[in-house]
Amino acid sequence: MTTERDHHFMGLAIAQAQAAAAAGETPVGAIIVDPASDAVIAEAGNAPISGVDPTGHAEIRALRLAAQKLGNYRLTGLELFVTLEPCAMCAGAISHARIGRLVFGASDPKGGAVEHGPRFFEQPTCHWRPDVLGGVQAEEASAMLKSFFKARRGK
Repeated sequence: MTTERDHHFMGLAIAQAQAAAAAGETPVGAIIVDPASDAVIAEAGNAPISGVDPTGHAEIRALRLAAQKLGNYRLTGLELFVTLEPCAMCAGAISHARIGRLVFGASDPKGGAVEHGPRFFEQPTCHWRPDVLGGVQAEEASAMLKSFFKARRGK
């Protein structure tokens, strides 16, 4: 069930996605929140191009920032809000970080790995499974991606 709180934090992730798009990156944004205090621990947008880093997805960047800030690679119990369904690489990192709850916006039938593709968290080899809520502000996140790629194709 989606709450007003979920919409608030997804709005912050959308702002990160908009910043990524303004920088010429695919518009995906991520926020990591401590549910005990509702403090934002880390926020990031996609930056594989500007960072010259194939792992520069918003989720990975936010996980790295949160781990550095907290001094621990385990982010047990924290929440990750991301505008697009995570890919396999990001789902693996989310599992390794022990994120407690994953909230994502738009589904990604082509590259997603939570509801689509390998369904990473359903695999027997997955050692940690966050609670997952998809579809929060999906229309807005999806429209931003479609608009970005339409402009890139010049149509």
